[in-house]
Parts: sequence; structure tokens; C-alpha cells
Amino acid sequence: MKKTLEHFQQEIDYDGTEMRAFFLSVGRRIQAIRKKKGISQLELSNMLGFKSTSLIAGAESGYHNIKFSLEHLYKISKALNVSIKEFFDFE
Repeated sequence: MKKTLEHFQQEIDYDGTEMRAFFLSVGRRIQAIRKKKGISQLELSNMLGFKSTSLIAGAESGYHNIKFSLEHLYKISKALNVSIKEFFDFE
């Protein structure tokens, strides 16, 4: 039997709340590392090739539907000179 998205969501008890909390945790972890290194949101944004802080500020604060992509995480890890796995060290 082919599983539908509904079956999948029921199997993992997914309602989106846990996912939003996960993205916020990653954003807050990046924020903590960025601040520890003394880098502003604008400086980090510029390192990534952005002219404004909207992505960094929004993702760090868990703003509505603004999330880091895998590409963003890779570039941020390079800019902050940390291993990408440090962004997930929040448990």
C-alpha cells in the first residue's frame, strides 16, 4: 500500500510545531556563534552576498517562513569559520 502524506504525518506525529522549533533552535545557535565572534547581522549578510539583514535577522528570530537553506548553512559555516555541525549543538 502506497503511503500518503497524511499517513506519513500521522506516523511521525507531525503538526509543524516541532519543525518550527527546530528551525528556531538552529537560528538561535547561529546567532550565538555569530555574536561570540563579534560579527553583526549586516556583516554576516554581506559575507553571504546579501545587501540587507532580512534573511539573517528573520531566520535567527524565527520570523514567519524565513529559514536557512542548506546552501545558507554551508556559507554561514564558512563565514563564521565553524563546522556546520555546530549549528545543531542545541539539544
